[in-house]
Amino acid sequence: YFFGNADSTYKVALLDFGVKKNIIRSLAERGCYLQVFPMKTSFTEMKKWNPDGFMISNGPGDPGVMLDEINTIKEIINSNVPTFGICLGHQLIAHAAGLSTFKMHKGHRGINHPVKNLITGKCEVTSQNHGFGVKQDELKNIKNVEITHINLNDNTIEGLRLTDKKVFSVQYHPEACP
Repeated sequence: YFFGNADSTYKVALLDFGVKKNIIRSLAERGCYLQVFPMKTSFTEMKKWNPDGFMISNGPGDPGVMLDEINTIKEIINSNVPTFGICLGHQLIAHAAGLSTFKMHKGHRGINHPVKNLITGKCEVTSQNHGFGVKQDELKNIKNVEITHINLNDNTIEGLRLTDKKVFSVQYHPEACP
């Protein structure tokens, strides 16, 4: 599926794990021409489209059991093409970078979750819907991962970036309006 205007500024390959339509609409409104690829699509197949960036979408499920998809995301990351992940995409990027995830007791559901952006120092009020988190204690063993956002209710990781690649992700839904 294609979304947006073919004459747009950016071509984005969106790897679909259950993407919300509002994410697609938000990217198209910001000058992106998107091709949506099913979650089992190989990196080689997506790369044929020659995208300017990759989007790893949100969706349901346990990221720790998605081994083929994690390997595909490792290939995407190693391509040095800018990559962004939301929610499950955030968790899969974390796995691809060498971190693991854990099942949260209750998860984060609904609106008005306070998240601190560690880059700007500002608090963001977010909408969330996930039951897994990224293990923070494993960061000491991985030098190229930086925490960019933290949940102010329970101090879980809400955003990451790779310091040696053009890759970043957030656990919440940045397109939502709580």
